[in-house]
Amino acid sequence: MMQEGKIDADKASELLTVIKPQETEISTKPYLDKTLRIRVHSHEGDNVAINLPIKLIKATIKAAQGAFLKIPETEKYLKDVDLDLLLQAIEHEIDGPIIDITSAEQDKVFVVIE
Repeated sequence: MMQEGKIDADKASELLTVIKPQETEISTKPYLDKTLRIRVHSHEGDNVAINLPIKLIKATIKAAQGAFLKIPETEKYLKDVDLDLLLQAIEHEIDGPIIDITSAEQDKVFVVIE
C-alpha cells in the first residue's frame, strides 16, 4: 500500500505494529494453580471435557495412593497407572501439551497443563 502511494511510511509502520503477532507472555501463574485439561472429540460427535486443578490431583494422589489399589472396582483401572510418576511430573512442574492424538477416523485426544 505504501509503494502504491495509498499510505505514508508512518501509517505503514502503525499498521505493521497492529497486525504483527503479539509476543506471548511468560506465565507467572504458580504451578499448583494450574489445571490439567483433558479433551476428547470423537468422529461420532461425542465430546468430553475434564478440568482438574493440579492442587486436587496432587492432594488426591498423596492422600489415597495406597487406598486406590485396595478398592476392587478401581484396581482393574489403576493397576497399570504409575501414581509415583504422576507425582514426579507434578513435583517437576511439567507444563504444556502432554498428549495430542488424532486417529485415522479423526477422533482426537488432547491433554494439557495450563
